[in-house]
Amino acid sequence: MAKSAFLFPGQGAQYVGMGRDVHDALSAARVIFDRAEEVSQLPIKRLCFEGPDEELSRTDHAQPCIFTVSAALLGCMGTLLPPEKCAALRPDYMAGLSLGEYTALFAAGMLNFDDALKLVVRRGAAMQAAAQARPSGMVAIMGLDEDAAEKLCAASREGQILTPANFNCPGQIVLSGENEACQRAAEKAAEFGARGATVLNVAGAFHSEIMAPAAEKLGEALNDVAFRAPQAPNLADDPSRLAEPADAQVFAGKGVKIVSNVDARPTADPQVARSNLLAQLTDAVRWQQSMELLLAEGVTEFYEIGPGKVLTGLMKRIDRKTKVTLVNSRETLEALADTAGE
Repeated sequence: MAKSAFLFPGQGAQYVGMGRDVHDALSAARVIFDRAEEVSQLPIKRLCFEGPDEELSRTDHAQPCIFTVSAALLGCMGTLLPPEKCAALRPDYMAGLSLGEYTALFAAGMLNFDDALKLVVRRGAAMQAAAQARPSGMVAIMGLDEDAAEKLCAASREGQILTPANFNCPGQIVLSGENEACQRAAEKAAEFGARGATVLNVAGAFHSEIMAPAAEKLGEALNDVAFRAPQAPNLADDPSRLAEPADAQVFAGKGVKIVSNVDARPTADPQVARSNLLAQLTDAVRWQQSMELLLAEGVTEFYEIGPGKVLTGLMKRIDRKTKVTLVNSRETLEALADTAGE
Protein backbone atom coordinates (compact mmCIF):
# COMPACT_ATOMS: atom_id res chain seq x y z
CA MET A 1 0.00 0.00 0.00
CA ALA A 2 1.35 3.43 -0.95
CA LYS A 3 2.55 5.65 1.88
CA SER A 4 1.93 9.39 1.95
CA ALA A 5 3.11 12.51 3.75
CA PHE A 6 1.71 15.99 4.33
CA LEU A 7 4.29 18.80 4.19
CA PHE A 8 3.81 22.32 5.56
CA PRO A 9 5.88 25.41 4.56
CA GLY A 10 7.75 27.77 6.83
CA GLN A 11 8.64 31.45 6.88
CA GLY A 12 9.48 32.76 3.43
CA ALA A 13 6.42 31.20 1.81
CA GLN A 14 4.28 34.26 2.58
CA TYR A 15 2.98 36.64 -0.08
CA VAL A 16 0.36 39.38 -0.06
CA GLY A 17 -3.00 37.94 -1.11
CA MET A 18 -2.38 34.45 0.25
CA GLY A 19 -5.48 32.61 1.42
CA ARG A 20 -7.93 35.20 0.13
CA ASP A 21 -9.48 32.94 -2.52
CA VAL A 22 -10.30 30.16 -0.06
CA HIS A 23 -11.47 32.63 2.60
CA ASP A 24 -13.91 34.30 0.20
CA ALA A 25 -15.20 31.04 -1.27
CA LEU A 26 -15.30 28.55 1.61
CA SER A 27 -16.87 28.89 5.04
CA ALA A 28 -14.38 26.39 6.49
CA ALA A 29 -11.56 28.83 5.78
CA ARG A 30 -13.48 31.78 7.23
CA VAL A 31 -14.01 29.89 10.50
CA ILE A 32 -10.27 29.36 10.83
CA PHE A 33 -9.30 32.93 9.88
CA ASP A 34 -11.83 34.35 12.36
CA ARG A 35 -10.62 32.09 15.14
CA ALA A 36 -6.99 32.95 14.35
CA GLU A 37 -7.68 36.66 14.75
CA GLU A 38 -9.48 36.04 18.04
CA VAL A 39 -6.65 33.91 19.45
CA SER A 40 -3.70 35.89 18.15
CA GLN A 41 -5.14 39.41 18.54
CA LEU A 42 -3.51 40.18 15.18
CA PRO A 43 -5.17 41.49 11.99
CA ILE A 44 -4.47 38.19 10.22
CA LYS A 45 -6.87 38.77 7.33
CA ARG A 46 -5.60 42.27 6.56
CA LEU A 47 -1.98 41.16 6.72
CA CYS A 48 -2.57 38.13 4.48
CA PHE A 49 -4.90 39.75 1.97
CA GLU A 50 -3.64 43.35 1.81
CA GLY A 51 -0.18 43.47 3.37
CA PRO A 52 1.81 45.58 2.75
CA ASP A 53 4.63 43.12 2.09
CA GLU A 54 7.06 44.70 4.54
CA GLU A 55 4.50 44.34 7.33
CA LEU A 56 3.45 40.80 6.38
CA SER A 57 7.08 39.68 6.12
CA ARG A 58 7.97 40.70 9.67
CA THR A 59 8.84 37.55 11.60
CA ASP A 60 6.19 38.19 14.25
CA HIS A 61 3.52 38.59 11.54
CA ALA A 62 4.60 36.12 8.85
CA GLN A 63 4.64 33.11 11.16
CA PRO A 64 1.06 33.29 12.50
CA CYS A 65 -0.20 34.26 9.04
CA ILE A 66 1.44 31.29 7.31
CA PHE A 67 0.18 28.95 10.03
CA THR A 68 -3.36 30.28 9.60
CA VAL A 69 -3.39 29.94 5.81
CA SER A 70 -1.98 26.40 6.02
CA ALA A 71 -4.56 25.40 8.63
CA ALA A 72 -7.35 26.93 6.53
CA LEU A 73 -6.29 24.97 3.45
CA LEU A 74 -6.12 21.80 5.53
CA GLY A 75 -9.58 22.49 6.92
CA CYS A 76 -10.99 23.07 3.46
CA MET A 77 -9.59 19.72 2.37
CA GLY A 78 -11.59 18.14 5.18
CA THR A 79 -14.73 19.93 4.04
CA LEU A 80 -14.52 19.39 0.28
CA LEU A 81 -13.64 15.70 0.52
CA PRO A 82 -16.26 13.24 1.81
CA PRO A 83 -15.36 11.29 4.98
CA GLU A 84 -14.32 8.13 3.14
CA LYS A 85 -11.96 10.14 0.92
CA CYS A 86 -10.47 11.87 3.96
CA ALA A 87 -9.83 8.49 5.53
CA ALA A 88 -8.17 7.26 2.33
CA LEU A 89 -5.98 10.37 2.17
CA ARG A 90 -4.86 10.18 5.81
CA PRO A 91 -1.04 10.38 5.73
CA ASP A 92 1.51 8.13 7.38
CA TYR A 93 3.84 11.06 8.09
CA MET A 94 3.72 14.83 8.50
CA ALA A 95 6.58 17.30 8.41
CA GLY A 96 6.99 21.05 8.32
CA LEU A 97 9.90 23.32 7.47
CA SER A 98 10.83 25.21 10.65
CA LEU A 99 7.58 27.07 11.47
CA GLY A 100 5.74 24.42 9.45
CA GLU A 101 6.50 21.83 12.12
CA TYR A 102 3.91 23.56 14.32
CA THR A 103 1.33 23.14 11.56
CA ALA A 104 2.31 19.49 11.25
CA LEU A 105 1.83 18.93 14.99
CA PHE A 106 -1.59 20.60 14.80
CA ALA A 107 -2.58 18.56 11.74
CA ALA A 108 -1.52 15.36 13.51
CA GLY A 109 -3.69 16.14 16.52
CA MET A 110 -0.72 16.59 18.86
CA LEU A 111 -1.61 20.26 19.50
CA ASN A 112 -5.00 21.91 19.41
CA PHE A 113 -5.49 24.97 17.21
CA ASP A 114 -5.45 27.60 19.94
CA ASP A 115 -2.31 26.26 21.61
CA ALA A 116 -0.46 25.82 18.33
CA LEU A 117 -1.25 29.37 17.22
CA LYS A 118 -0.37 30.86 20.62
CA LEU A 119 3.00 29.10 20.44
CA VAL A 120 3.56 30.39 16.90
CA VAL A 121 2.74 33.96 17.99
CA ARG A 122 5.08 33.67 20.97
CA ARG A 123 7.80 32.13 18.80
CA GLY A 124 7.58 34.81 16.11
CA ALA A 125 7.68 37.65 18.61
CA ALA A 126 10.60 36.11 20.51
CA MET A 127 12.59 35.53 17.31
CA GLN A 128 11.92 39.09 16.16
CA ALA A 129 13.12 40.46 19.51
CA ALA A 130 16.26 38.28 19.51
CA ALA A 131 17.09 39.40 15.98
CA GLN A 132 16.67 43.08 16.84
CA ALA A 133 18.85 42.71 19.94
CA ARG A 134 21.85 41.43 17.98
CA PRO A 135 22.58 42.42 14.36
CA SER A 136 22.69 39.16 12.45
CA GLY A 137 21.52 37.47 9.30
CA MET A 138 21.74 34.50 6.96
CA VAL A 139 23.54 33.71 3.72
CA ALA A 140 22.57 31.02 1.19
CA ILE A 141 25.49 29.04 -0.21
CA MET A 142 25.06 27.13 -3.45
CA GLY A 143 27.06 24.07 -4.48
CA LEU A 144 28.69 22.98 -1.21
CA ASP A 145 28.18 19.82 0.84
CA GLU A 146 27.94 19.83 4.63
CA ASP A 147 31.66 19.29 5.22
CA ALA A 148 32.65 22.17 2.93
CA ALA A 149 30.04 24.43 4.51
CA GLU A 150 31.48 23.71 7.97
CA LYS A 151 34.97 24.60 6.69
CA LEU A 152 33.64 27.83 5.17
CA CYS A 153 32.10 28.76 8.53
CA ALA A 154 35.36 28.05 10.34
CA ALA A 155 37.28 30.27 7.92
CA SER A 156 34.77 33.12 8.14
CA ARG A 157 33.95 33.37 11.86
CA GLU A 158 36.92 35.38 13.13
CA GLY A 159 35.59 35.08 16.65
CA GLN A 160 31.95 35.67 15.68
CA ILE A 161 28.98 33.33 15.43
CA LEU A 162 28.44 31.57 12.11
CA THR A 163 26.91 28.13 11.66
CA PRO A 164 25.04 26.02 9.08
CA ALA A 165 21.34 26.62 9.74
CA ASN A 166 19.35 25.03 6.90
CA PHE A 167 20.17 21.93 4.90
CA ASN A 168 17.42 22.46 2.35
CA CYS A 169 18.39 20.30 -0.62
CA PRO A 170 21.53 19.08 -2.39
CA GLY A 171 23.78 22.02 -3.09
CA GLN A 172 21.80 24.53 -1.00
CA ILE A 173 22.90 25.23 2.55
CA VAL A 174 22.03 28.39 4.49
CA LEU A 175 24.49 29.78 7.04
CA SER A 176 23.37 31.85 10.01
CA GLY A 177 25.31 34.27 12.18
CA GLU A 178 26.49 37.78 12.86
CA ASN A 179 26.30 40.14 9.89
CA GLU A 180 30.04 40.59 9.38
CA ALA A 181 30.63 36.83 9.50
CA CYS A 182 27.84 36.26 6.97
CA GLN A 183 29.40 38.83 4.65
CA ARG A 184 32.85 37.22 4.97
CA ALA A 185 31.33 33.82 4.15
CA ALA A 186 29.66 35.23 1.05
CA GLU A 187 32.99 36.70 -0.09
CA LYS A 188 34.99 33.51 0.63
CA ALA A 189 32.44 31.00 -0.66
CA ALA A 190 34.00 30.62 -4.11
CA GLU A 191 37.34 29.69 -2.54
CA PHE A 192 35.65 26.59 -1.09
CA GLY A 193 34.04 25.58 -4.38
CA ALA A 194 30.63 27.27 -4.05
CA ARG A 195 28.77 28.21 -7.23
CA GLY A 196 27.27 31.25 -5.57
CA ALA A 197 26.38 32.98 -2.31
CA THR A 198 23.51 35.32 -1.49
CA VAL A 199 23.06 37.31 1.71
CA LEU A 200 19.36 36.89 2.53
CA ASN A 201 16.90 39.62 3.45
CA VAL A 202 15.88 38.21 6.82
CA ALA A 203 15.46 39.71 10.26
CA GLY A 204 18.23 37.75 11.96
CA ALA A 205 20.30 34.61 12.46
CA PHE A 206 17.59 32.00 12.80
CA HIS A 207 18.52 28.46 13.87
CA SER A 208 21.71 29.60 15.59
CA GLU A 209 22.76 30.36 19.15
CA ILE A 210 21.76 33.99 18.55
CA MET A 211 18.20 32.72 19.00
CA ALA A 212 18.97 31.46 22.55
CA PRO A 213 16.96 34.30 24.19
CA ALA A 214 14.00 33.37 21.98
CA ALA A 215 14.40 29.72 22.99
CA GLU A 216 14.24 30.71 26.65
CA LYS A 217 10.95 32.55 26.11
CA LEU A 218 9.53 29.76 23.96
CA GLY A 219 10.50 27.20 26.60
CA GLU A 220 8.30 28.97 29.12
CA ALA A 221 5.38 28.87 26.71
CA LEU A 222 5.94 25.20 25.83
CA ASN A 223 5.74 24.25 29.49
CA ASP A 224 2.20 25.62 29.64
CA VAL A 225 0.90 23.66 26.64
CA ALA A 226 -0.49 20.13 26.55
CA PHE A 227 1.01 17.87 23.86
CA ARG A 228 -0.88 14.68 23.00
CA ALA A 229 -0.12 11.54 21.08
CA PRO A 230 -1.36 11.83 17.48
CA GLN A 231 -5.12 11.45 17.43
CA ALA A 232 -8.13 12.32 15.33
CA PRO A 233 -10.96 14.38 16.84
CA ASN A 234 -14.45 12.95 17.09
CA LEU A 235 -16.24 14.41 14.08
CA ALA A 236 -19.78 14.01 12.87
CA ASP A 237 -20.34 12.62 9.37
CA ASP A 238 -22.18 15.77 8.34
CA PRO A 239 -20.52 17.32 5.24
CA SER A 240 -20.70 20.71 6.97
CA ARG A 241 -18.87 19.30 10.00
CA LEU A 242 -16.13 21.96 10.02
CA ALA A 243 -17.59 24.06 12.81
CA GLU A 244 -14.32 24.66 14.66
CA PRO A 245 -10.65 24.94 13.63
CA ALA A 246 -9.89 21.68 15.45
CA ASP A 247 -11.91 19.89 12.81
CA ALA A 248 -9.07 20.53 10.37
CA GLN A 249 -7.48 17.60 12.17
CA VAL A 250 -9.72 15.24 10.20
CA PHE A 251 -6.58 13.74 8.62
CA ALA A 252 -4.99 12.94 11.98
CA GLY A 253 -4.81 9.44 13.34
CA LYS A 254 -2.93 7.23 15.78
CA GLY A 255 -0.58 5.95 13.09
CA VAL A 256 0.68 9.38 12.02
CA LYS A 257 4.27 10.30 12.84
CA ILE A 258 6.01 13.69 12.78
CA VAL A 259 9.44 13.96 11.15
CA SER A 260 11.35 16.56 13.14
CA ASN A 261 13.61 19.24 11.65
CA VAL A 262 16.39 18.81 14.20
CA ASP A 263 17.11 15.09 13.79
CA ALA A 264 15.17 14.01 10.67
CA ARG A 265 13.58 11.19 12.66
CA PRO A 266 9.90 10.22 12.96
CA THR A 267 8.20 10.45 16.34
CA ALA A 268 4.78 10.12 17.88
CA ASP A 269 6.03 10.87 21.40
CA PRO A 270 4.52 14.11 22.77
CA GLN A 271 7.52 14.88 24.97
CA VAL A 272 10.00 14.35 22.14
CA ALA A 273 7.90 16.63 19.93
CA ARG A 274 7.95 19.32 22.63
CA SER A 275 11.72 19.16 23.13
CA ASN A 276 12.33 19.16 19.37
CA LEU A 277 10.43 22.44 18.99
CA LEU A 278 12.69 24.04 21.58
CA ALA A 279 15.88 22.67 20.03
CA GLN A 280 14.72 23.81 16.61
CA LEU A 281 15.25 27.50 17.42
CA THR A 282 19.01 27.15 17.87
CA ASP A 283 19.74 23.96 15.86
CA ALA A 284 19.91 23.46 12.11
CA VAL A 285 16.89 22.53 10.01
CA ARG A 286 17.62 19.21 8.27
CA TRP A 287 14.97 19.30 5.58
CA GLN A 288 16.91 17.39 2.94
CA GLN A 289 17.61 14.58 5.41
CA SER A 290 13.94 14.57 6.48
CA MET A 291 12.74 14.11 2.93
CA GLU A 292 15.37 11.42 2.26
CA LEU A 293 14.12 9.60 5.36
CA LEU A 294 10.54 9.67 4.05
CA LEU A 295 11.64 8.40 0.64
CA ALA A 296 13.61 5.59 2.31
CA GLU A 297 10.50 4.73 4.35
CA GLY A 298 8.61 4.16 1.10
CA VAL A 299 6.60 7.38 0.90
CA THR A 300 5.54 7.96 -2.70
CA GLU A 301 2.72 10.50 -2.31
CA PHE A 302 3.52 13.97 -0.98
CA TYR A 303 1.14 16.91 -0.44
CA GLU A 304 2.41 20.44 0.19
CA ILE A 305 -0.33 22.24 2.12
CA GLY A 306 0.10 25.97 2.59
CA PRO A 307 0.98 29.15 0.68
CA GLY A 308 3.44 29.01 -2.19
CA LYS A 309 5.35 26.02 -3.50
CA VAL A 310 8.75 26.24 -1.82
CA LEU A 311 8.77 22.63 -0.61
CA THR A 312 7.79 21.33 -4.04
CA GLY A 313 10.79 23.15 -5.48
CA LEU A 314 13.11 21.66 -2.86
CA MET A 315 11.80 18.15 -3.56
CA LYS A 316 12.69 18.53 -7.23
CA ARG A 317 16.28 19.06 -6.10
CA ILE A 318 16.17 16.15 -3.62
CA ASP A 319 14.48 13.58 -5.90
CA ARG A 320 13.41 14.79 -9.32
CA LYS A 321 11.16 11.75 -9.92
CA THR A 322 9.02 12.37 -6.82
CA LYS A 323 5.75 14.20 -7.42
CA VAL A 324 4.33 16.64 -4.88
CA THR A 325 0.65 17.59 -5.03
CA LEU A 326 0.15 21.27 -4.25
CA VAL A 327 -2.72 22.35 -1.99
CA ASN A 328 -2.22 26.11 -1.96
CA SER A 329 -5.37 27.67 -3.42
CA ARG A 330 -9.06 27.22 -4.11
CA GLU A 331 -8.16 25.91 -7.57
CA THR A 332 -5.84 23.19 -6.25
CA LEU A 333 -8.36 22.23 -3.57
CA GLU A 334 -11.07 21.76 -6.16
CA ALA A 335 -8.72 19.75 -8.37
CA LEU A 336 -7.92 17.49 -5.43
CA ALA A 337 -11.61 17.00 -4.70
CA ASP A 338 -12.24 16.10 -8.35
CA THR A 339 -9.45 13.51 -8.48
CA ALA A 340 -9.67 12.02 -4.97
CA GLY A 341 -10.26 8.33 -5.11
CA GLU A 342 -9.49 7.94 -8.81
